Amino acid sequence: MKILVVEDDKGICEFLIPELKHEGFETVVAETGRKAIELFHSENPDLILMDVMLPEMNGIEVLRRIREESNVPVILETARGESIDKVNGLNAGADDYIAKPFDIEELVARINAVLRRLNRSSKDSAILKVRNLEMDLDGMGVKVEGKTIYFSKTEYFLLKLFVENAGKVLSRNEILDAIWGKEHFIDENIVDVYIGYLRSKIGDVTKDEYIKTVRGIGYIIEK
Repeated sequence: MKILVVEDDKGICEFLIPELKHEGFETVVAETGRKAIELFHSENPDLILMDVMLPEMNGIEVLRRIREESNVPVILETARGESIDKVNGLNAGADDYIAKPFDIEELVARINAVLRRLNRSSKDSAILKVRNLEMDLDGMGVKVEGKTIYFSKTEYFLLKLFVENAGKVLSRNEILDAIWGKEHFIDENIVDVYIGYLRSKIGDVTKDEYIKTVRGIGYIIEK
């Protein structure tokens, strides 16, 4: 697995790159946003680990440009406590984020969780349907009432989880374990954030409510 590390702090790179290599990952490094886009095209990485604050072009803009042509998993590095970076990153299509300074064990756990989600989806080959919502598991496409909706990879996996469990109430902890892995370091409130993203995008094309709140328990897609 090849990871594109987009980081302009040489001290972090000197710590990070040997640790990732020790974990069995091949790495390439970009120190600016523009170089990140160049290496994304030339190196075809399996995952991108990217700082938000970068010279020439910030990480959010780099992510937006990458999302115009690829669903490659992206984990953003954010400043601790900077919630606006997290929100902007998730809105732009980030699969996960990690706050600086971070432990290498936490980072590797997040990388492996994202890659597991990717591997699970690549083994699927079917069409899932709930009412007028249709998911193409081969092409990772989603249509509601015949209209295509574009989701980030994490949003897609979350929707797939609901569709596969249509009629069943899923708790926040069940969702966290299924999407981010049992070793996740994510606050359960992130589930509410992603549910909001799904509802907003589906609501842009239909008035039919798909994801409903079961107060005090979790969420459900009714059949």
